[in-house]
Amino acid sequence: MVVIIKRPGERAEEATIPNTLEALQKAVGGYIETVTLSTDAVIICNEEGRILHLPYNGTFCGHQFYGTVVFAGVDGEEFTDIPLSLEDFYHFVLRG
Repeated sequence: MVVIIKRPGERAEEATIPNTLEALQKAVGGYIETVTLSTDAVIICNEEGRILHLPYNGTFCGHQFYGTVVFAGVDGEEFTDIPLSLEDFYHFVLRG
């Protein structure tokens, strides 16, 4: 699936990763947690990012994130391609 990955201290980038639990856990470096971004998008992060003292990544939608985060689309309970272009992501998500 097509996602946007944001690593601490780096610019976000579009990537294609398998739509599997294992691939998402590998991307964020541990157990995943999701935070709703909109009705069709979520932020996937390491649920223990703060506890593990992962580097601060940013504040999105009023939540502070630590470690790598993945922005993905969602359809019901399934992850899907991100519904935003990278340009829209920078405009609407990072700049608010």
